[in-house]
Amino acid sequence: MQRPVAIALSGGIDSLVSAALLLEQGYQVISLHFITGFESGFQHATADSCLNTDFTVLETQALHQLKPMVDQLHIPIHIIDLRREFKRIVVDYFIATYQQGRTPNPCLVCNPSIKYNILFRKAQAYGAEHMATGHYARIVRGRDDRMHLLRGIDPLKEQSYFLARLSQQQLRRTILPLGGFNKTQTRQMAGQRGLRPAAIQESQDICFIKNGSYGDFLKQQPAFASCPGIIENANGQVIGQHNGLHQFTIGQRRGINCPAAEPYYVIALDTQRNALIVGSKMDLLTRRCQVDQINWIGNPPSAAMDVRVRVRYRHAAVPARLVPRDACAAEITFDEPQSAVTPGQGAVFYQADEVLGGGWIL
Repeated sequence: MQRPVAIALSGGIDSLVSAALLLEQGYQVISLHFITGFESGFQHATADSCLNTDFTVLETQALHQLKPMVDQLHIPIHIIDLRREFKRIVVDYFIATYQQGRTPNPCLVCNPSIKYNILFRKAQAYGAEHMATGHYARIVRGRDDRMHLLRGIDPLKEQSYFLARLSQQQLRRTILPLGGFNKTQTRQMAGQRGLRPAAIQESQDICFIKNGSYGDFLKQQPAFASCPGIIENANGQVIGQHNGLHQFTIGQRRGINCPAAEPYYVIALDTQRNALIVGSKMDLLTRRCQVDQINWIGNPPSAAMDVRVRVRYRHAAVPARLVPRDACAAEITFDEPQSAVTPGQGAVFYQADEVLGGGWIL
């Protein structure tokens, strides 16, 4: 019998169907569900209270929700306490990035650092050699024995963007059962097998903010200080006041509250002066951006190359020229100007369906 595969079980339909497919392929499957401490939204927003909560209480709550789900497949479930790691690696990064006037992307941090690293090491303790998740992306082994990350076939659900910072070693031990299916097929497979997920609604946006806005969450953090400041237009004229730069991101229109003949959009956050810079929709367009801390899935390029780039998850990959500055940094020149290229977000590079790598927009 093959050694166990660990499925990261969220409670949703994607990980449930993934586990079923693995069983049908002859794998021995165990399920892992990790506790972040933020499952109840703002109830534990400052994290200190959740770290002081008896883990057996949180474990019992999770088992009550998830045990009926895994019992459908007759597989074991293990509840893993990752509260400290999640707070330190993901939530603290989220807070610090907003403090720097940038817009974070916590999924791009969580996947390589939590799910496919720390959680996998926990899975190894149960004998697992591979980690499976319900992501809609594909991994194939090339003739060069290197692993290649490809888009999932569902253009609406495709999630390769979120896996762009995985290493060769992580991809080698990862299984993605849903990469060759679309979401409709996943629901059909669940229905055909009589599978019922624990979570009726899919998680959206930031998993650790379930109630209220990002701004509300940030204001509750002890290390976060909100400071009112000025709003300037693109010509440097003061036209209003803001209640904290953390409430804004590049391209945002709502919440500026400065009357004008045409709507204002956020075009920059000046953290040194605590100033919000606004302008027209045309002011959001840019032809270039710098990207650093790039994770290359293959070998780093040694010369300029043509790629397609996504500058956020809901952004269609667009043609661009990538010029490497060093092994981990590059300048991107878009064929056509792009709107709201946002510092702090992930830029992910593609050639055809293959993910070359991804880094952080400066």
